[in-house]
Amino acid sequence: MRIHHPSRERLAAWAFALTLSLSACAVRTTSLRVKGAELDASVTVDDRPLGSLAYVSAHGVALPPGQHRVTVEKTGYFPWDKLVDAHDGDPPVVLDVQLVKIPD
Repeated sequence: MRIHHPSRERLAAWAFALTLSLSACAVRTTSLRVKGAELDASVTVDDRPLGSLAYVSAHGVALPPGQHRVTVEKTGYFPWDKLVDAHDGDPPVVLDVQLVKIPD
């Protein structure tokens, strides 16, 4: 039984086609930067907890195209909520979070 081995040109063509397919499927993200004074507040995007405001401020978040809900919460403060629209090629979105204390 003879095993057929594709030629180098055919392998190169397959690799090129695969590269084109993958690049066509690639989604460009928009950088989200969140800053604020309450660094121990919790940040959630689209109901997914991301960590503390300090962590998210330091690392940022990559948002795929579409609308996203950003929520920042801390005990003793009203929740902060914002809808963000991310589009392919947008500059970074910067949110300055100002949490308001719940009155006693």
